[in-house]
Amino acid sequence: MAIKVCMVSLGCSKNLVDSERMLDKIRKHGYELVVEYGESDITVVNTCGFIQSAKEEAIETILEIAQLKKEGTIKKIIVTGCLVERYKDELAQEFPEVDAVLGIGNQEDIVDVIDRVLHGQHVVSFDDKYRLKLTGDRIISTLPFFAYLKIAEGCSNRCSYCAIPNIRGNYRSVPMEDILKEANWLADNGVTELIVIAQDTTRYGYDLYKEYRLPKLLKELCKIDNLKWIRVLYCYPEKITDELLNVIATEDKIVKYLDIPIQHCNETVLKNMRRGGNAQKLRELFKHIREVIPNVTLRTTLITGFPQETEEQFTELAEFVKEIHFDRLGCFPYSQEEGTLASEMDGQLDEEIKNHRAEIIMEQQMLFSEENNEKKLNTIVDTVVEGFDKWAECYFGRTSADAPDIDGKIFFSSDEKLSIGQYVKVEVTDVIDYDLCGMVVSE
Repeated sequence: MAIKVCMVSLGCSKNLVDSERMLDKIRKHGYELVVEYGESDITVVNTCGFIQSAKEEAIETILEIAQLKKEGTIKKIIVTGCLVERYKDELAQEFPEVDAVLGIGNQEDIVDVIDRVLHGQHVVSFDDKYRLKLTGDRIISTLPFFAYLKIAEGCSNRCSYCAIPNIRGNYRSVPMEDILKEANWLADNGVTELIVIAQDTTRYGYDLYKEYRLPKLLKELCKIDNLKWIRVLYCYPEKITDELLNVIATEDKIVKYLDIPIQHCNETVLKNMRRGGNAQKLRELFKHIREVIPNVTLRTTLITGFPQETEEQFTELAEFVKEIHFDRLGCFPYSQEEGTLASEMDGQLDEEIKNHRAEIIMEQQMLFSEENNEKKLNTIVDTVVEGFDKWAECYFGRTSADAPDIDGKIFFSSDEKLSIGQYVKVEVTDVIDYDLCGMVVSE
């Protein structure tokens, strides 16, 4: 009987791509893949260690799986990913139930490690993180019509609050020919929506070609026949050029959606974050984007309660959010992460203050989202089918203005039977908070 292996992938979509590459190696070696770790002989946990909430989720997951091992349901546990890379000395000691602890650079060895733990070995292995390959075969674990395309690894921006450069290393672009090969393979295997990701997509190519190559890459991706939607996430505001905006505006396959995490708007706070810009520069940027790309969907993320953030600086941020009227927004209380410059700054704020400020921003955004959605009433939106809700007796999916997992849904009826991954036009008839309702219309 084949050994059953489950992969639990935590954290971001970039981590998910790593998990999918490990899954491909595991399956090719002859192991059977299962979705539920309660049904597995071996569970691999690919952890996130970016902020406190992610660390807590990873630890809770490991403890839950460890309990199943204690009960005899699971035989072996392997832990890897960002949390492991960040706390390499502590993890092996804190979790004696874990059979293997692997650094990011050792994910290439996942099959060998599984073989070793099955033979009773306890493995703790941390090779150079730069050993992690930037490309490779993978098993798509998302819905079959969309996939993430990771165009770079690591980060060199060195924001003062962020531990990613310490965990993942410096920014390393994937050669363009390798990206296009992977994108063509994805399209040949049923993927119609590509979501372009990196810690900073706008930095793509500079380390390899001494110029920013994201616009050129996007143009090449648009030439792939079977692709219908191409979406770009994690754009750095200072690197958004007219060349990039014009490509997004003019290429039909690129959805008119830009994810630009600005974190704050106050110049002093941004300087303390080791980020550039100020409210006026950001104001001009968003105005320009909306001029070049009419009807663009703008998404951002913010941090409240950064060390030394005053009430006045927070108020400036809240007023800025009201003024810009972002279509999509996520706001997170500052997480004090050891090993970062910001963690050593004077003026750390209470958790209550940080959380309260984040709640204020998100309450504002809820009102904006309702307003934005109400403007879509009686309009027709391009939609991809994600499934059928048997309880609500309707289909659900995403519009071109919504990214998976982070944005809203649209629920809709149809006179004809639809398939997952099918693209339809839906007339919006109602709004429920962040979500839309409607019905399919004939083209």
